[in-house]
Amino acid sequence: MGQIVAQQQAAPLPLALAVGEQGSQQYLTFTLNGEVFAIGILNIKEIIEYGSLTEIPMMPAFIRGVINLRGAVVPVVDLSARFGGRPTAVARRTCIVIVEMAQVVDDAEIRQDIGIVVDSVNEVLEIPRGEIEPPPTFGARIRADFIQGMGKVAGKFVIILNIDRVLSVDEMAQLATVGASLAPEGEERGT
Repeated sequence: MGQIVAQQQAAPLPLALAVGEQGSQQYLTFTLNGEVFAIGILNIKEIIEYGSLTEIPMMPAFIRGVINLRGAVVPVVDLSARFGGRPTAVARRTCIVIVEMAQVVDDAEIRQDIGIVVDSVNEVLEIPRGEIEPPPTFGARIRADFIQGMGKVAGKFVIILNIDRVLSVDEMAQLATVGASLAPEGEERGT
């Protein structure tokens, strides 16, 4: 996969080659607040049961905390709160999807695992490229730049997320910094 990333940085591959010869790609679908969303399966590392989160003070509301995943500290983002809604109510089928993000810093690729809280995981679907419409320009409940496209599956739409935008490490760090600077005077981290 590292070689593909290097090739894409040098000269982007045509979309048909990037998603495969048949022009379709596999997506993990999940439910969040009654809506069905999808993420490209290549970004998914694993799905784990919800639990054992450690809350971190002074973080934006959409950062639920961190988990210990085989010795690694993994931040967990509540997608519902990230989209501007209320925090996800933990239920029996609530789980954490571990997504691997790649970021280029000083010409070096850095990989970061991030967990996302979802109401439930549905299935893996293969959506042909011809069945994906561009994101809507208005009327969506989430920011338009968070939507990569709208996949047509069995007569219904599945919102395909642009996971690089949704889980932008830089943007989330900026929001955390703003949140910390807005804390009432006298409140400091760890007191």
